[in-house]
This record gives sequence, structure tokens and C-alpha cells, in this order.
Amino acid sequence: MSKRKDLLDAINHRQPEKVPIDLGSSSVTGIHVLCLERLREYCGLEKRPIIVIDAYEMLGLVEDDIKEALGIGVSAVRPPISRYGFPNLEPYKTYKTLWGQEVLVPEKFNTVRGKDGAEYIFPCGDTTVAPCARMVRGSFFFDALNRQPCLDENRLDYHDNLEEFGPISQDSLNHIHEETTRLIKRDTGVLYGLSGTSLGNISQVPGLSLKNPRGIRDISEWYISTLIRQDYIHEVFAAQTEIAVKNLKRIWETAGSAIDVVTVCGTDFGTQNSQFCSPGTFEELYMPYFKKINGWIHDNTTWKTFKHSCGAIVPLLPLIIEAGFDIINPVQCSASGMDPLFLKKAYGKQLVFWGGGVNTQQTLPFGTPDEVAEEVLHRCEIFSKDGGYVFNAIHNIQADTPVENVAAMFKAVREFNGGVY
Repeated sequence: MSKRKDLLDAINHRQPEKVPIDLGSSSVTGIHVLCLERLREYCGLEKRPIIVIDAYEMLGLVEDDIKEALGIGVSAVRPPISRYGFPNLEPYKTYKTLWGQEVLVPEKFNTVRGKDGAEYIFPCGDTTVAPCARMVRGSFFFDALNRQPCLDENRLDYHDNLEEFGPISQDSLNHIHEETTRLIKRDTGVLYGLSGTSLGNISQVPGLSLKNPRGIRDISEWYISTLIRQDYIHEVFAAQTEIAVKNLKRIWETAGSAIDVVTVCGTDFGTQNSQFCSPGTFEELYMPYFKKINGWIHDNTTWKTFKHSCGAIVPLLPLIIEAGFDIINPVQCSASGMDPLFLKKAYGKQLVFWGGGVNTQQTLPFGTPDEVAEEVLHRCEIFSKDGGYVFNAIHNIQADTPVENVAAMFKAVREFNGGVY
């Protein structure tokens, strides 16, 4: 049995021998450091500090020993630079979180405790400039701070919203080569999160890596701009796409088919009950650029394209398919219209469902282990028929999720897979 073969079968709409399982391959399929520490202990693994791989959502590194214990079949090419613009790899230092957990963080993960008791973090680790995000007391992750400069409608320059995008560095390419060379030797699929292809991603709009962000950086102002400043947004997206396609060529030349899946876009288009934009706006404002990015990938590589969008996105799914996306995540079945049976019947031949395994808003954090197992088995039964399914919870597993429920989730998938993995 091969976990990588199962993943390749699943994403090519062939029935795999076993449902492939993901945990930690991306910033939207991960697990919080606190829950990960408890899960390692539950599995009887070596006790050691969790490495923070996403210092925004405080996601932990899912190491090889726990992948083996849980049957995880997907690995990530870890991003060498964090969302805050500092190196995301070794050397590490110890950091004590607001909730008292000791974890390992990159060397330039620099924070200051405010008079309000909140923890403030800085772009590029530079504490001489204004902080870019804050973790308030009682929280388990950071929230972006609004550093929107004063807007002059007559002097808006779309280049200001491109400051964080540019040619991929040789250091980053070297890292991709080293990581894919290491991962290809293991029995696991490989996912790489592309940088600069996620048009209008709200987690990126504030410019967390920039010391003095310019342009439109306030989230509310950005959404308003998608209605009243569409010419400006078109200019940003067109230039961003041009940069991205040039980078794609260099990444393919570096890694080739050692990468199986690329995360192209993490822009959310759905709320719990509706969408952030109409199908018409998606078709006019976003689709031309997604088509260009995905088209280049499909014409020149073996990669499958991964689209993340939370929420009730059924009216947008035909357009997401037309835009060239192969995979949809997190499959938020708790949102309006996102019924698993309907999704599989209507779009199962065109889209791979990556997620949808259990409700992370209700069942996983607040249900019983038996309720978790029942839901997992039901979702696997629906989504896995004829391939086109990769198991993952609906988005990241949060900090205080009961570890018994997380264990029940993986045990249920193992049961569905015939007791293996």
C-alpha cells in the first residue's frame, strides 16, 4: 500500500485503495499547537516542544512520528518565510504563550506584551516599527491590526498593493528543491502553497510582512473597493498574475513533478449563509486571472490546483470549476446549501473535495467521540465514492478541541479504511 499512490488516485478521480488523510499540509488543514501537543501525548509519542509553523494562526508542525501514528498521507513544502516576513525555519527559540505552553518559534518571532495584556508581533521581527498583529488575552492566535494609511482617491497607485509580491528568490527555490528532494523519498503526497497567486486573500491584504504598508490595507476598505474601485483591483490582479506566472515557471523548473498539489488561492468567497460577492463579480473581477494562473499550471505541469474558500459557495462552484481549479477546500458542510450528498452528486466528477470530514464548529469541539466517529464515517461514505476525496476536518483544528474527539476522528477514518493507516 502506498499513501502517495492513494493521494494521486484520489485527486485524479480514481478509487484509491484507502482514503488519503491530511493533517498539517497547509495553513488551512492544520492543527493548533496546543491541541497538537495534547494529541502527541495521547498517542504516546515523545514529549517535546511543538514547532510553530504558522505564527499567525499558531499552527504546529505535524512531524513524521505523528504522521506515521495517524496515517497521514500528505506532506508540505514548508514556507521558508512567515506571513510576518521573517524566516520561518531554524534556528528556533523557546516562546511561552499567553496560555502557558512552551513552544519553539523562529528566531525573529519578536513580541511585546502590552499594558492591555495582549501580545503584539512585528513585521520582519522589527520591534522599532508599529506592530502588525495582536493576540488578546484569552485568545489562541493573532489578529491583524489595521495600519491603513490615509487614502487619497486622486493619488491611489496600484503598485502600492504589489509591494509584497515580486520574483521568487534563489534562496526560496533552493529551499523548495531541498524539501521536495527530501519528501519524494517518503511515502507521502506533496503539497506546496504558492505565494502571490491568491488574489484578494483577506489574510494577506493587511500586509503583515510590511513595515509601512501602502495602498488599500483595511479589510473593510478592500471589500468596498471590489465594488467601487474595480479598475484599481483589476490593475493589482493583472500585475500580480504576471509576476506569479513568471514565478511558476521557475518553481516547476526547480521541483517538477515532485510536487503533486499546489495551493493557488486561499481567498474566501463565502459566509455562513451567503457569498462575499455575486457570481457576476467573480466572473468579471477574479476569473480572468485565475484562468491565466491555472491555465499555465495545467498546460505546463502535472500539478493539481487547490482552492480554499470557506462558507456557502454553491452558486460560485461552477465558476470555480471554469476558472480551472481541481480541488476545493475546506468543504464547509455546515454552511447554507453545502449538503454533502448534493455536492458529491453535482460536482464530484469535476472537483476533488479536500476536507468536509467533520464539523469543526460544532461536532469536533462540542460533540462526543461517538458523535464525531459517526459523522466522519458518514462523510467518508459520501465523499469517497469513485475517488475525488481527501480526508481532513473542515479547516484547522482549534486549540481547545478535546483530544479524545480528535483521536476518535482519526480512528474512524482508519476504521473506514479497513483498520489500516
